Amino acid sequence: MRKHLFWLSDAQWARIEPHLPTDVRGVARQDDRRVISGIVHVLKTGCRWCDCPREYGPYTTVYNRFVRWARRGIWENLFRRLAGAGRSAHTQAIDSTHVKAHRSAAGGKGGSKIRLSAAHAVGATRRSMHFQMLRGV
Repeated sequence: MRKHLFWLSDAQWARIEPHLPTDVRGVARQDDRRVISGIVHVLKTGCRWCDCPREYGPYTTVYNRFVRWARRGIWENLFRRLAGAGRSAHTQAIDSTHVKAHRSAAGGKGGSKIRLSAAHAVGATRRSMHFQMLRGV
């Protein structure tokens, strides 16, 4: 077992387990504690789902559980129940020390540039409300 992996403690698992869904149809679910620890590991480290360590089980199982439970509202329900046992059930905040952004999110190479529309470039009249208001001044 690698040292940098995240595993739910016995106390954490004892708080979470009673709130998990029991309406399992078809094939029995994989070990919930292992899979949820894998989900937390991926969310905590920011790694891709396919890079989820094998100790948590197949990455497809970890990803599919996260997505299916998100669609069914299980994560939201779990957070609300656990938060309700805390200080306030009305206001909760989740903080992140970093947020990933795509390299083009900052406006692309060379930064943002103001570009004139083709109509404005040839001297056509602008039809915006702001322009009409300035024109009357």
